Amino acid sequence: MIIATYNVNGINGRLPVLLRWLAERQPDIVVLQELKAPQEKFPLSAIRDLGYDAIWHGQKSWNGVAILSRVGEIHETRRGLPGEVDDNQSRYIEAAVNGILIGGLYLPNGNPRPGPKFDYKLRWFERLIEHAAGLFETGLPVMLAGDFNVMPTDLDVYKPERWLNDALFAPEVKAAYFRLLDQGWTDALRTLHPGEIIYTFFDYFRNAYARNAGLRIDHILLSPTLADRLADAQVDVEVRGWEKTSDHAPVWVQLAEKPKRRRKPTASSQVGASL
Repeated sequence: MIIATYNVNGINGRLPVLLRWLAERQPDIVVLQELKAPQEKFPLSAIRDLGYDAIWHGQKSWNGVAILSRVGEIHETRRGLPGEVDDNQSRYIEAAVNGILIGGLYLPNGNPRPGPKFDYKLRWFERLIEHAAGLFETGLPVMLAGDFNVMPTDLDVYKPERWLNDALFAPEVKAAYFRLLDQGWTDALRTLHPGEIIYTFFDYFRNAYARNAGLRIDHILLSPTLADRLADAQVDVEVRGWEKTSDHAPVWVQLAEKPKRRRKPTASSQVGASL
């Protein structure tokens, strides 16, 4: 099963790109961000023509998240994070699909820093951490996927020295990301590509895509039961080079039907471990 996340940067304006990618990659479940469309303007008919059902949490001109599925019903469990009653930004949607609980998220950008937008980003991240802890403690197969708007390490950003004052690379934001991981989540892409320069976002300016001057800000986090099924994780970077495309590239994981067999330790490894 292939599950993907994709910041489409305007679902109606980029609909031909999204439909082309869906037809070519044929992911089973997709989490979308930055719909930039009110609830009634979601292009459900075009998406259903490709065999997907969908739920979405729209917002006029800004934000917006969705979950698509071609492998079973989408049972929505939540839209919006708990913890801030008057937060009306459409940034989180959660559903059970084909035996997996999926939280689709679009974390705030936070710029300029310092300022109210950065403060909101930190509050939102804290709410996510608290909610994720509850999901993790259920022991269910859970996935958190989306645009986290954070580059966790220097390896995740082209020329990190240029981003020291940016909200996406702020120490508080990186620390929040690792506090989230410390609950026990697996960063799928980095786990399978530990030392690789791999980006998911390329700015429209300064020929960033052609120069491979990007950022890794789109992440898929897996609970232990899903991490044991992780078979592959990739970025469809070529999609970023298509005409009238998003500034993000789709990220996807492939999950095996059954957990991978754990190799039994050999006698020599047991001896080595005891030394």
